Amino acid sequence: MNVRVKICGISTPEAASAALDGGAGWLGFMFFANSPRNIQPDAAWRLARDVRGKAKVVAVLVDPDDAEVDRIAEGLQPDLIQLHGAETPARARAIGVRAGAGIIKALPVSESGDLDVAAQYESVVEHLLFDAKPTKDADRPGGLGAPFDWNLLAGRRFQKPWFLAAGLDPWNVADAARLAGAPLVDVSSGVERGPGLKDPALIRAFLDAANRA
Repeated sequence: MNVRVKICGISTPEAASAALDGGAGWLGFMFFANSPRNIQPDAAWRLARDVRGKAKVVAVLVDPDDAEVDRIAEGLQPDLIQLHGAETPARARAIGVRAGAGIIKALPVSESGDLDVAAQYESVVEHLLFDAKPTKDADRPGGLGAPFDWNLLAGRRFQKPWFLAAGLDPWNVADAARLAGAPLVDVSSGVERGPGLKDPALIRAFLDAANRA
């Protein structure tokens, strides 16, 4: 089983280097004020210069307005925009066209029926991403480090490649990928030594574990 990896919430050169050296296929930059991984545009632009051509550059946005989409598209020039809010399929399509970028749509999951929503997005996105549904008191839609039942995805088929996210770390990613049948995995808090503080050693360990899955 060949599991490819996206490292999300990159904010330092050390984290970016560890991800690239370990063979990550996507590096995500978070633009959301409530997130401990929020990065300032100028810092993201600088980091992306070394990433481009080695891995896909992903801008993570939450219900962005057109002005934010334009700002990120013109500055970062991402390969993909990951939408982590309540964006409708029509809005996801419009953002992709406006930015000239592919779309990853994150979908919250807590029960089997939540997976059915994917069918609404498959014609307008390049990738789907399944994350744990946040609690009602959560201040952000993802990156909370909590898993959902990975078995919900076992045997499911989708028209687009998809990422398994939520609660993954170097110690469980291989089992999670096998249980869910995930071709792609996404990690953020699971490779941190504190909120928003990526640990290069944990990034390398995660990538090694995923490569052995």
